[in-house]
Formats: sequence, C-alpha cells, structure tokens
Amino acid sequence: MAVPVWVNGELLDPEKAAVSVFDHGLMVGDGVFETIKFVHGESFALTRHLDRLALSAKRMDLPEPDLGAIADGVRQCLAAAPTWPLGRIRITYTSGPGPLGSDRGSDGTNAIVIVAEQKPFPETAAVTVVPWPRNERGALAGVKSTSYGDNAKALAYAKERGGAEAIFENLAGNLCEGTGSNVFIVTGGRLVTPTLASGCLAGVTRALVLEWCGGTEEDVPISALYEAEEAFLTSTTRDVQPIRLVDDRELPLAPGPVTLAAMKAFAERSAADLDP
Repeated sequence: MAVPVWVNGELLDPEKAAVSVFDHGLMVGDGVFETIKFVHGESFALTRHLDRLALSAKRMDLPEPDLGAIADGVRQCLAAAPTWPLGRIRITYTSGPGPLGSDRGSDGTNAIVIVAEQKPFPETAAVTVVPWPRNERGALAGVKSTSYGDNAKALAYAKERGGAEAIFENLAGNLCEGTGSNVFIVTGGRLVTPTLASGCLAGVTRALVLEWCGGTEEDVPISALYEAEEAFLTSTTRDVQPIRLVDDRELPLAPGPVTLAAMKAFAERSAADLDP
C-alpha cells in the first residue's frame, strides 16, 4: 500500500510528491527535520518534536515553520496509513529553492511529512566509536539539520566493523552521541548522560528518560563508555536499547539492573501518555 505524502499542505500520491531539484535541503543540506515514533496509528511525543523542529529552524535562521499545519499533515498521513504496530514519521523542513551555492532563495520554504513502517530494533546493540569528533562549538551543534553526511559516513564505518550504531566523542575528548541516538552509561551505580554542552542533540527520549528515570548530566571522557558497568542508547524509534558491545569490549551487563529499570519505566510511562 502506497501511503500518501504531505507536501506544503497537500496530501499526494508518493509518485507525484516532489520538490524542486533546486531545493536547498537537497543542494546544501539547508533544512531541519524530525523523526517521530507512532504505534498503531498514534504518534508519540508529537508536541515535543514539533517544538524541537521550531527550535532547530530558529537556530538555523529559517522562517518559523507552521507547526499547526505540519501537525495536521501528520494526522492526515497517519489516517491514510495502515495501523502498523510500529512506524516512523519523518518531517522535513527546508529553506526552499535556492541558487547553486550557499545563498538562500526567496521563493519560500518546503515542509514535507512522510510515514513508513518501522521494524523493531534488536534487543541489544553493538556500537563502534568512530575516529571523527563532533564539533561542540560548531554552528550546527545540537541542531537536527538535514546536513547528515558525517552521520552517514560514520554509520557506514561502524557497520563495516560489526557495529549497529556509531558513537562520537567531541573535540574535548568527551563522550557525545550516536548518529541517531543519545548515550547513557552507568558508572559507580550512577546513571549518567553527556551534557548538551558536549554537542549532542537534545533528544526527546533522552529528556524523558531523565525526567522519568533520574540520572545526571555530566561531561565524561570517551573512555568512560568502555569502562561502563552498563550502557544504553535512547532514540525515538528504539526507546531504551542496552549496549552489549563497545568496539571489541563486551560490557558486563546488557541489560543490567539500572538499564532494566529505565526500560520498564519508559515503557510504562510512554504507554500511559502519548504526548508527554
């Protein structure tokens, strides 16, 4: 079944849904996006994701997106989609058509909503630390932009080495994030995740785990990941996923008691409130 795609307020057949080849999101990665989980046709944490979309757009000096229209686009796409057990919503917002360079055009922005089925992640993850650091002082640090070339390269590097996710340190040598995930570690029985100043994305699932499960935000060296008693990834479509292997080092527990408690709390709280 071909699920319609929402483009600038219009629900279209996927084969007819299109934007200009001059769109700056395609040309130079001049856009922002969100990925949102849905379960049996119901989106999760939509308000938080739309708020972050607006913040990313603001930080990139893009025009303010029409969040009401985009939310309606999400609802239209979900209403037209099968009630898959698990799926993902992709919202893309770009500066619109532009010249063949970094200057932006003046023809208006593009907003797109696509939904698709999502297969569940494995119960545990193997991760690979990549040799390229995140720049925590860069203009796009913490922005969910469509400039994802470094993530694509890093993930391919990880998969060539048996990892399912790539992990970045930052310029300071501290643990930062994955290509599409945040990282939590357990050290000395304490649950810790890197601060936002590390350059990591302010993940929606990361924030909910901190609210629902506790934990501390601290800058920790990348070596702390190898030495962790437990560790897990968080992201919109994986929720809380234990890490069992960091490069060639097997962690002692995957999942351990702290991770299991976080998984249980997140599952219960997210089921009870779809827009926390």
